Amino acid sequence: MAYAGIPKFVLPAPSLIYASLVSNLSDLLWAGLSTLEVTLKALFAAAISGILFALLFSVSRRFEMTVYPFAVILQVTPIIAIAPLVIIWVGIDNVDLAQVIIAWLVAFFPILANMSAGLKSVDQNLQDIFTLYGANRWQRFWLLLWPSSMPYLLASLKVSGGLALIGGVVAEFVAGSGASAGLAWRIIEAGNRLNIEKMFAGLLILALMGMAIFYFFAFLENLWLKRSKA
Repeated sequence: MAYAGIPKFVLPAPSLIYASLVSNLSDLLWAGLSTLEVTLKALFAAAISGILFALLFSVSRRFEMTVYPFAVILQVTPIIAIAPLVIIWVGIDNVDLAQVIIAWLVAFFPILANMSAGLKSVDQNLQDIFTLYGANRWQRFWLLLWPSSMPYLLASLKVSGGLALIGGVVAEFVAGSGASAGLAWRIIEAGNRLNIEKMFAGLLILALMGMAIFYFFAFLENLWLKRSKA
């Protein structure tokens, strides 16, 4: 059966995709939750590590010059080339951990780069005022550096959230086994069975998950900006 002259195996009719989504909703949602769990774990790890490294960069120029090139190398190396190595090193029995590591590798750099830029963008006049009043490092960080860098962090999380999702999906594709319970494996499984409607249904859920992550952090960003201007 063809839709608008296009064969079903190329592009199923929207009604067929909807029917497949409804009939496989439970299976796809549980798989989607598994992928989302990996994504959020990786994003949390990327946020913590990115913030910590950015803080270290801000206090030690030598440390930044030593470590930053390695972060750049991880960023520019295609994740599809790194993923098989990570799975081999971690072990095929620990696919979930490998997924988190791979997703973390993708999501880490934008947070590091943006947080570093945020910490460096603090107004020098404000820095001088804090020095004048004898603020300690903790006061300087909590009252000046953190609020000033927060918009940069939230902007990076909008990007890194989607990248973490992509990293988790790539890991599932590379693993290529039923050991993975995520949505990407369900898409692979549907493709192997030429169930194109289910593939599109899975892709739709992935897209919706990515949009939800992006707009969640966009909401937090707008909320922070309104609060800071109040």
